[in-house]
Amino acid sequence: MDVFEAVADPTRRAVLELLAARERSAGELVAAFPALTQPAVSRHLRVLRESKLVDVRADGTRRVYSLRPAGLSELDRWIERYRRFWAERLDGLEAHLDSKKIGPEGGQSS
Repeated sequence: MDVFEAVADPTRRAVLELLAARERSAGELVAAFPALTQPAVSRHLRVLRESKLVDVRADGTRRVYSLRPAGLSELDRWIERYRRFWAERLDGLEAHLDSKKIGPEGGQSS
């Protein structure tokens, strides 16, 4: 499974969000998703590992997962193509909002 398929699933995106804050044990990740069974969470973690989005290490009997920033580089390269469109849109929004600023009297400035 490629990176794009991996992040298409909302549960896997939620796992990535949790791991962006700090590394977590498999047990912590299972507890974070009470509606899912342990095997279901394990399958999501396997997909993320195989997609090279997370790393896992043994810590005694625990398996600890962490975000693998290099794995996100493929997504970043794809998004980079579209950033200029966002910048243009934000510049346009800023210009529009500047033209609609409220003056000190409560009316629109001219």
